[in-house]
Amino acid sequence: MLLEAPFLPNKLVVSQINYTSHEIEAAPDDGCWPREVFYSNGSFPFEFLGRATLFSCPPSSVRGDDYSDMCMVRLSPCHGNNPGNHIFAVSSHKEYCMIDEMPLVSCTKIDDYTLDPADTSDFPLRQLMKLRWSIPVCEHCLEMGKTCGFKMNEFTHQTTDQAECLDVSRGRNLGRRTTLKMLGISALCLVLIAMGTTICYAYNSNKKEKENQLRIERFLDEYRAMKPSRYSYADIKRITSQFKEKLGQGAYGTVFKGKLSSELLVAVKILNNSNENGEDFINEVGTMCQIHHVNVVRLVGICADGFIHALVYEYLPNGSLQNFLSSADNKNSFIGWDKLQDIALGIAKGIEYLHQGCDQRILHFDIKPQNVLLDQDFTPKVSDFGLAKFCAKDQSAISMTTARGTMGYIAPEIFSRNFGNVSYKSDVYSFGILLLEMVGGRKNFKVMEDSTSQVYFPEWIYNLLEQGNDLRIHIGDDEGDVTIARKLAIVGLWCIQWHPIDRPSMKVVVQMLEREGENLAMPPNPFASTSS
Repeated sequence: MLLEAPFLPNKLVVSQINYTSHEIEAAPDDGCWPREVFYSNGSFPFEFLGRATLFSCPPSSVRGDDYSDMCMVRLSPCHGNNPGNHIFAVSSHKEYCMIDEMPLVSCTKIDDYTLDPADTSDFPLRQLMKLRWSIPVCEHCLEMGKTCGFKMNEFTHQTTDQAECLDVSRGRNLGRRTTLKMLGISALCLVLIAMGTTICYAYNSNKKEKENQLRIERFLDEYRAMKPSRYSYADIKRITSQFKEKLGQGAYGTVFKGKLSSELLVAVKILNNSNENGEDFINEVGTMCQIHHVNVVRLVGICADGFIHALVYEYLPNGSLQNFLSSADNKNSFIGWDKLQDIALGIAKGIEYLHQGCDQRILHFDIKPQNVLLDQDFTPKVSDFGLAKFCAKDQSAISMTTARGTMGYIAPEIFSRNFGNVSYKSDVYSFGILLLEMVGGRKNFKVMEDSTSQVYFPEWIYNLLEQGNDLRIHIGDDEGDVTIARKLAIVGLWCIQWHPIDRPSMKVVVQMLEREGENLAMPPNPFASTSS
């Protein structure tokens, strides 16, 4: 085994280790003993064990072949030019080594080394040398129940040959303190990372919100010539009397009743923050600023105050069409077939204006009874343009990444392009479902009296028409009711054909509603593949 250490200029070949007596037997691998064995000054961890005499000799007095035997070895440095005297260690081996026979006439004796004089097992230096390492005296430490170790030099931070007693609990506490310290550092790092992430998120969110507000402000500046009145959030609270009277709530906002003056009532819609970049707000304002039609609700004012976005509309006292359809089976609340026909025609004219009357075609994408408002004379007005999209009048199809609208009113091509392209015909489909609800006075499904299964409501209407049954599901007495109900149902079924190419345009729908019911042809059965 080779003993290598930073304090040795060369290597020692260890032949034996005795852990009981703490001794090793070793010899230099190149025959040159390190001087640190005899001149350690506390830096060498081993003690020479045996008898030897050191001589200082001039370089010319001893030749290499004079000390080639195993009784006389030169101490390092052994090689190269050395202008000073050479140091030799001469063994006192009684049998082999005789000092008076060695070439030491010109040499000067330096010192005698006699460690452990009781040891008589002298041996030739060149062959082996015994070294002993120190161990601390630990008996008193063991008596106190403490561990024993070498004391650390506080200046050099190296161990010494002096012993010290260490408290076991101190070591444990030190380890525990070290563990707690590492846990504390880890927790601090996690907290710093979390704080950094939160700060970055808040900074990015604030930056994004400022960019969105700037985008909205630029948009409003572009519509300065057409835009309605601008209100602050404080104005909105004053107009609504601190949001005192709630008119309704939908997916895109909550509507409150307000008052601009003693004579002018308004409906204020506070938009939700579901669309963080303000797209709903921009869509609705951009659309409403271009619309001026008797069958489209009028935008009175807007509010874009920080995170608050609100729209101020004309107040329509009769609320939404849904209120009258849901109670249509009640004789006292039914508004009559003539009034229903006028409402249907007014809605159709409003949608036709969106498709053909503006510079760009406006697709509503959310036609349903809740978005049709009625004034004091039951004149219908289309409202809620949060999902609207613009397209050129000659554009036959538009692209959409997600479905828009309310389930039950969404055209099939919005879900699957196998039916055709998304276009203005998608609004026609939604209007057709609305017409059938006006006829039936209920939502899309009806539980048949003689069956526990649910039947698709438009298919049930078609079966009644085909069999010649009375469609006056509402309360009605005169013959005119039959004609109006049949006309609304036929037009509605034309509008809900599966493929957009088979549906009429809103212009044709208006013409069909203005004609007599007897002159309308029955549409193809859109449920032929599913009816039993």
